[in-house]
Amino acid sequence: MNARMDTQDACDLRFGQVGIANVRIKRVDAAALCEELERRVRTAPQLFSRAAVVLDLSHLLTLPDDGTVDALLEAIRSAGMLPVGLAYGTSEVDALSQRMGLPLIAKFRAAYEPADGGSIAPPAPAPAPAPAAEPARRAEPVREEAPAAPGLGAQHVDGTVRSGQQVYARDRDLVVTGTIANAAEVIADGSIHIYGSLRGRAMAGAQGDEKARIYISDFRAELVAIAGHYRVFEQIPKDLEGQSVRCWLEGEKLLIAKL
Repeated sequence: MNARMDTQDACDLRFGQVGIANVRIKRVDAAALCEELERRVRTAPQLFSRAAVVLDLSHLLTLPDDGTVDALLEAIRSAGMLPVGLAYGTSEVDALSQRMGLPLIAKFRAAYEPADGGSIAPPAPAPAPAPAAEPARRAEPVREEAPAAPGLGAQHVDGTVRSGQQVYARDRDLVVTGTIANAAEVIADGSIHIYGSLRGRAMAGAQGDEKARIYISDFRAELVAIAGHYRVFEQIPKDLEGQSVRCWLEGEKLLIAKL
């Protein structure tokens, strides 16, 4: 009897936008790194506990030796985060990644926090109307759009983005007419317009556009971010909770003001 041949593929392999944060090392001190990351995890455990992170050594004048890098990786693990690779850099970083058996991550969604933790801005004028949107589509658990053709309008999501879902508008703005639930996530390479309640996370300028903006009708967010600069909210400031707000970058600061 001939053995039956199983022709089904063993797996699918795809590349896409993933929620990887960046740990950018400013000084080589494993103990201080562990203490700082532990503080971040305590501040926002839903966001940072067991978060996938990339170790970024690009801002150091001298690349640490293998043993020191291993200590930094262990510090990240001890803090409750999961290092998944090294940030792409020089040929020396490439060689280091090969010696340590770690992948090089060329593109990722970084999450740098301003030194002062961001700031709240005074009231500002209302923004211009949202761009014209394409026909509404219902949110998917994870959505990635193909690169936008020239002149194509914003991606438009009608209805609630439920807990655990992620919507990503590649190379365009994102317009959401419903609620972003707790633990849900909306991401756009351009600006984000939410004509409902933001209870989860919104990240605009995902590929580094510092001119991106976030407009929210009912502000109750876990996190907002623009071009990697973010603010985490365990408690919304009383003067902003439930208000219509806009978020934008001014230099290194992520600012939030009522509309």
